[in-house]
Amino acid sequence: MSVKKGYSSEAIIRALRQAEVLLHEGQSISEACRSLGISDSTYYKWRKEYGGMQIAQAKRLKELERENGRLKKAVADLTVDKLILQEVARGK
Repeated sequence: MSVKKGYSSEAIIRALRQAEVLLHEGQSISEACRSLGISDSTYYKWRKEYGGMQIAQAKRLKELERENGRLKKAVADLTVDKLILQEVARGK
């Protein structure tokens, strides 16, 4: 569920904070996005995924996503091993 292209989580959070500052200064969302060099839809996608998040939280989220992927792969490998063993047991 990667929302970004070429932007780190930290860079996205910094951009969202900068956008908030620009919005509080009276700029519209379109103007703030233009000054950040992103589209309005990118801003909304980023805000949906990273809004209100601190940089440390984003790093932890990425670590957990990597760990989750590793665990899913391990479960898939074990499931295949189990199915192979069941087939061998039926054959005997």
